[in-house]
Amino acid sequence: MSLRVLIVDDEAPARDKLRRYLAAYEDVQVAGLAANGSEALTLIVREQPDVVLLDINMPDMDGFAVLRALGEPLPAEIVFVTARDDKALQAFEVHAFDYLLKPVSPTRFDKLMQRLRERLMPRNDTGRRLDALLETLPAPAHYLEHVLAQAGEGARLIRVERISRIESSRNYLDVYAEGSCHRLRGTLENMLSRLNPLRFARINRSTLVRLDAIQEVQPWPDGEYRLLLDDGARVTWTRRYLENLPPGMSLKL
Repeated sequence: MSLRVLIVDDEAPARDKLRRYLAAYEDVQVAGLAANGSEALTLIVREQPDVVLLDINMPDMDGFAVLRALGEPLPAEIVFVTARDDKALQAFEVHAFDYLLKPVSPTRFDKLMQRLRERLMPRNDTGRRLDALLETLPAPAHYLEHVLAQAGEGARLIRVERISRIESSRNYLDVYAEGSCHRLRGTLENMLSRLNPLRFARINRSTLVRLDAIQEVQPWPDGEYRLLLDDGARVTWTRRYLENLPPGMSLKL
């Protein structure tokens, strides 16, 4: 697997320098070069890079305007590469992965790449063996009754029985409950392991649903099913995940 990186900077020498740095890594692919914010938006949508190396000061729209245009959740890990030394706090408020000050040294860039690999690249064999061992551990004696999610500047306890669905968003989870969306850090796999399997099921690569929240089931092409949930959302239960049906439940009409 290659790590796909998009470079965004209005100065050609800066773009060339970052491209030379990336060329030293065999498992990294340059997904594109953008000279301004508008080009960046086009390439991000089209190329879907894993990482965006993003300048702040650009003539048409600055780096933060690019992120506002993309909206939440961000579609890639964002690394600001800039001469501005006064925007680091703002960068991390928008969940940037890192903040590099120009001129970027090879050593500093290599540390960034190591961290990006740890975050985005597949785990090595040792990691996979550890995962396999963890999967053999017994199920928890008690399943979650509440989840703690971000709520403005604070946090909110949400009863799992109020949750309609949970969707993964890179390193975060979007929890939908009583018409509102709340965000917490975590993975879908970890969350599923802590929920009662008789009440929650994974229906596709990125979604868990509370089974009692399903209001309607419609046949869908290719043997899949379209679900209407109690919050009005429509989601697809894909063929790959139909084996997650709990005992005694059927989607057949």
